[in-house]
Amino acid sequence: MTSMEYIAKHRFARITARKAGRIADLIRGRDVNEALELLQFTPNRGASFFAKVVKSAMANASQAEDVNVNRLFVCDARADVGPLLNNRLRFRPGPQGRAMPFAKRLSHLTVKVREREEAGEATKKQKQSKKAAADAPVAASAPEAPAKKKTGGKKK
Repeated sequence: MTSMEYIAKHRFARITARKAGRIADLIRGRDVNEALELLQFTPNRGASFFAKVVKSAMANASQAEDVNVNRLFVCDARADVGPLLNNRLRFRPGPQGRAMPFAKRLSHLTVKVREREEAGEATKKQKQSKKAAADAPVAASAPEAPAKKKTGGKKK
C-alpha cells in the first residue's frame, strides 16, 4: 500500500518565488518536526511563510486516523511564480524626470507531506523490484567489430 500525500498551499504569498524557493530547498526531504525546528531558527523572511504551510499540511494529515504524525516528512516543497500585485507594475521616480517600473511579485507556496514507510515495508518492495528485474529478459547486445588501427605514417 502506498502512503497518501497531504497537501497544503499558500497562494498569492507576498514574497518572490526566488526567495521562497531557497527555503523550500532547505526543508525538502526532511522530517516535519526537523523542518519546523529549522524554519523557526532560519532568519529569512520566507521561513515564517513555510512554517505556517508545513503546520497546515501536518494538520491535514492528522485528520486521517491511520497516520502517525511523528513519521511524516516533507516529500515536496515548492515556490511557484504567482501574478504581480494587483496585476500591474509599479513606478518609481527615475533620472531626468523618467519613471522606472518595478514589480511587486507574488508566489504560490506548496508543501506535500507523506508518512515514511517502515523498514520492513521498504525491504519487501526492494526485494519485489529486484525479483521483477531478474525475471525480465536481458537484451543481447551485438558483438562489436574490432577497431581499426590507425597508422601514423604518410601515404606514398
